[in-house]
Amino acid sequence: MATPTIARTRAELVAARGGSSVSFVPTMGALHDGHVQLLKHARPLGETLVASIFVNPTQFAPGEDFEAYPRTFDPDLERCAEAGVDVVFAPTVPTMYPTGLDATVTVDPGPLGSILEGAVRPTHFRGVLTVVAKLFGLVRPDVAVFGEKDYQQLTLIRHTASELAQGIDIVGCPTVREADGLAMSSRNRFLSAAERQQAAAISAALRAGVAAGPAGSSAVLAAAGAVLDAADITPDYLVLTDPDLGAATPGTEARLLVAARVGTPRLLDNTALRLGA
Repeated sequence: MATPTIARTRAELVAARGGSSVSFVPTMGALHDGHVQLLKHARPLGETLVASIFVNPTQFAPGEDFEAYPRTFDPDLERCAEAGVDVVFAPTVPTMYPTGLDATVTVDPGPLGSILEGAVRPTHFRGVLTVVAKLFGLVRPDVAVFGEKDYQQLTLIRHTASELAQGIDIVGCPTVREADGLAMSSRNRFLSAAERQQAAAISAALRAGVAAGPAGSSAVLAAAGAVLDAADITPDYLVLTDPDLGAATPGTEARLLVAARVGTPRLLDNTALRLGA
């Protein structure tokens, strides 16, 4: 199991990257089994596999958990080695934002960035798309892999890569779950034992929604909502959309998305389903 090359500056990244085809997985560290699956999914998609570890300040609003976000660099390197990563890009904030956080050029997420997560966290996707654009420019990948757990983020990154003609294949990887169905997340470590048990109702609600799919949109939302109510979880949103986050249409594929706070952590999850006619 080879240790990845660590690059912390632009020059080091250029030297380590080489000229081969590149697959890329951006992360904020605190890697868990879900990240390892992303990395393993990306491994055969390029001759060189690059992972980034960077806790991006511009996607956290004041009062959010930027300072508390877990930073576990040495264990993260072990995870990267396990997955066959060749290069770990771990830049500093000045490397990513050389003109400063307030003076940097940003990427406007457009209307799709103002709904769901964007309505709850209005500056979040501007920060996400800005740092992803910067990472794409530095790493210059052929393929980039993102998890489907953050489905709105994945959709926005796909749209941005297309709109800006970045020439990168954006690949979604299915959500990796705990044995009880809870979507793996770096923030799960902040759940107490009781909250951890309560949080399992989020994926249970999605499963109930899928089961109700043949009966139509209202039945899906009612079934999922009932499971959350029974677990005393009040979601920030529980919505049914089409795969591009537009209006869901009877008789087609759809996406059920939920976000809810359990204790301190705010948890996101979603699933695909088919609606009855």
